[in-house]
Amino acid sequence: MADRSPDKFVDDERATLTRLLQFQRESFVRKVVGVTDADASASPVTSGTTLLWLANHVADAETIWVLDRFAGRDTAPFGSHHAATLHDAIARYERTWVDVDAVVRTASLDDVTRESSGGPIVSMRWILAHLLEEVARHAGHADILRELIDGETGR
Repeated sequence: MADRSPDKFVDDERATLTRLLQFQRESFVRKVVGVTDADASASPVTSGTTLLWLANHVADAETIWVLDRFAGRDTAPFGSHHAATLHDAIARYERTWVDVDAVVRTASLDDVTRESSGGPIVSMRWILAHLLEEVARHAGHADILRELIDGETGR
């Protein structure tokens, strides 16, 4: 896969955070597309991490932080929506973007919520920055797993 970098631009804080998050989302998906379900479910590392688990996890992270905690929706118990195939996990993740982005568009970066019951207060700004680093970190994990699986590299 071709190596890509995010576009360079001058924009406000919200646009910067959301555009970089979208780049990382798409980068993650590029890393896992084309892998068989057998390879996506197998782990070439001792931790047991798989591409299928990562795809479900990044969808969970955005759902939990934005839809559950910030927007107050009850989307279902953690892990109950996990897809069994990589294709379904990618589709689930891409559907998550639509709902998450709708909430983000209507929120102020200064709006706050609790991390969890009794947990610290966090802002939408912090949530977006956290998701940006979370997706980027796991895209890096996916890149390493993909290279171990079939030799494909690139972002």
